[in-house]
Amino acid sequence: MEKQLEPIRNKIYEIRGQRVMLDRDLAELYQVTTGNLNKAVKRNMKRFPPDFMFQLTREEFEELRSNLIFQNGISSWGGTRKLPYAFTQAGLAMLSGILNSDIAIDANIKIMRIFVSFYTVPTLSVTSERLSKIESEIQHIKQDMEESLADQNDINESTRAQLDAISEALAELQPREPKPRRRIGFIQEE
Repeated sequence: MEKQLEPIRNKIYEIRGQRVMLDRDLAELYQVTTGNLNKAVKRNMKRFPPDFMFQLTREEFEELRSNLIFQNGISSWGGTRKLPYAFTQAGLAMLSGILNSDIAIDANIKIMRIFVSFYTVPTLSVTSERLSKIESEIQHIKQDMEESLADQNDINESTRAQLDAISEALAELQPREPKPRRRIGFIQEE
């Protein structure tokens, strides 16, 4: 089943922050021409507001072309003649109501399964055995952290003792009574 859906999954692009499929790829899946697909859409434009379907800008088209999705540019001599339309998931659902052939229905079911798979999150099943293993790992980590902190405190206490000893040695080297100093400046007291 997954192998059947992979070619369709490769035809889903992210444009304007949305996952979309292009009219050309949909026409291929539905086994109709792109022109006939777009004619059916234009006859039912009320069903396709801008958040269901939009036409690519020239910049978006050029970006797709640079990624080798379109081999030729826009021209009347081969290639795409008009900028393609992009259909969001809601637009694809709306297309299923317009195109009513068995091939289109089958293709739409596959497309919807792929879009739904983007939103499903795999569930994590935790058995009691796995839970006890996780708890023992957490206890092991806590114990390691406590030992590390204890070692760090021991180092700090010995370092403090050494610094205290250095301070006392320096204090003993200092002279007890300060020498009288000369006053700064030109006028000196006698």
